[in-house]
Amino acid sequence: MGITDVDRRILALGVARMADSLGNSFLIVVLPLYITSGVVGGGTFGLAPALVTGIILSAYGFFNSALQPFVGKLSDRTGKRRIFVVVGLLVLTVANFAYSLVDSYGAILLIRLGQGLGVAFTIPATVALVNELAADTARGESMGTFNTFRMVGFGLGPVVAGAVINRGPYRVFGRALTGFEAAFYVATVSALLGAVLVTLLVSDPEVSEEEEASAGEDLNIAVRDHVGDNLLDPVFTLGLASLFIAIGIALLEPLQTQVNSALGQSATMFGIEFASFTLAQVLLQRPIGMWSDEYGRRPFILAGLLLLIPATFVEGFVVTPLGMVVARFVQGVAGAAVLAPAMALAGDIAAGRSSGTTMSVLTMSFGLGVAIGPLSAGYLSGVELPVGQPYATPFVFGALLALVGFVLVYTQVEETVQANASPDSGPSPSSSD
Repeated sequence: MGITDVDRRILALGVARMADSLGNSFLIVVLPLYITSGVVGGGTFGLAPALVTGIILSAYGFFNSALQPFVGKLSDRTGKRRIFVVVGLLVLTVANFAYSLVDSYGAILLIRLGQGLGVAFTIPATVALVNELAADTARGESMGTFNTFRMVGFGLGPVVAGAVINRGPYRVFGRALTGFEAAFYVATVSALLGAVLVTLLVSDPEVSEEEEASAGEDLNIAVRDHVGDNLLDPVFTLGLASLFIAIGIALLEPLQTQVNSALGQSATMFGIEFASFTLAQVLLQRPIGMWSDEYGRRPFILAGLLLLIPATFVEGFVVTPLGMVVARFVQGVAGAAVLAPAMALAGDIAAGRSSGTTMSVLTMSFGLGVAIGPLSAGYLSGVELPVGQPYATPFVFGALLALVGFVLVYTQVEETVQANASPDSGPSPSSSD
C-alpha cells in the first residue's frame, strides 16, 4: 500500500502533528536559551536559577503525562476525539504566543504547564483517532505513517529554531522583533495550523449502536493481566517498555557540554548526533509498521529492545563524533522497531471505544520517560565508572532498563496479528477487562 492509500484523515492528523511537533521542538532549543539570556528575571521561589530552569523544562513532561490517562478516558466516554485535538492545539497556540509577553520565571512556569495541558488534550485523542480510523490489517502502517510525520516535525524544529534565533532581530511591518519573539511566533503559527487542518480535514469515525451502548464501560487502566495467564497486563507492559525507551533516548540531551568536551567536537556536531536518531525514525517507522502488519508486532518489538541495549550502552564509551552518530542512528533504528508496532499492538487490544484510555498508557509512559531521562542523566553523570567516558553511567543505566523492557515484553506480551487476520476471530480482549 502506498502512502496515498492511507486514510486521508490519518494523513491530515499526521501533518497536523508534524506542525505541532515542529512548534514544540522549537522550544527545546529556544526556552533554555531564553531563560538564560538575561531577559527572564523575577523571583526564583528561593531556589537557584539553574534549578528553576530545570523545573520549568521538566514541568511540561510530567504535567502532560499525568493528565493523559484522564483525557483519554474522557474522550472514550464522549466518543468525540476531534474536539479534544482541536482544543488542545488551540491551548498550545495561546501558550506559545504567551511566551512573547512575559519575562519572569513564575509566568514561564505557568505557561509551560499550559503547554502540558494542551498536549495532554491532543495526544491521547489523536492516537485514538488514528487507531480507530486504521484498518485492522494496516494498523501498523497507519501508526508508522503518523509517527513519521511527527518525527519530521520534531527533527526540523530545533534546526529551524536555531536559524530563526541566529538571524534575528527582524523588522516586520515596521516593528522590531527579537529572534526569541520570532521563534515563539513560529511555534504559535505551527500549533494554529495544526488546529485548522484537523478542523477542516478530520472527522470522528462513525460509532455503532453497540459501541454507543457500551461507552463508558471498562475504561480503567489495568496493571495485572485479568484475561490471560501472565502477571502483567500486556498494554501496561508495553507502557513500561515505552518508558524505558524514552529514558534511554533522552539521556544524551543534558550532557551536551560533557560530550562535546570529551569528543572534541562543536555544538553543530552534537546537533548532527542528536538528529541522526530522528533520521532513523523517519526512514523506518512506516516500513516497520507495514512489516508488523504482515509478520507480527512482537518480533519487531523484541528485536528493537534487544538492539537498544548495546546502542544505548555504547554511547557512554565511544571516543569519536562518528561513533556517536552511528550509536544514535542505531538507537533510532531500535526505537522505530518498537514504537509503531507497540502502538499497533495496543490498538489491536483496545476494544470498542476504549482506544483513548488504552493508547494513553503508551503516550503517557513515553512522555514521562522523556521528562525523567534528562533528570536521571544529570544525576548519574556525577557517578564516574572506572571505564568509559566520565558520563558513561547514565548510558549503562539506560542499557539496563532496555534489558528489563526486553524481558518484560518477552514474558508478558503475546502476539495479536494472527488473531486479527482471521475473519472468524472475535475481537481481541481489552486491557481493561
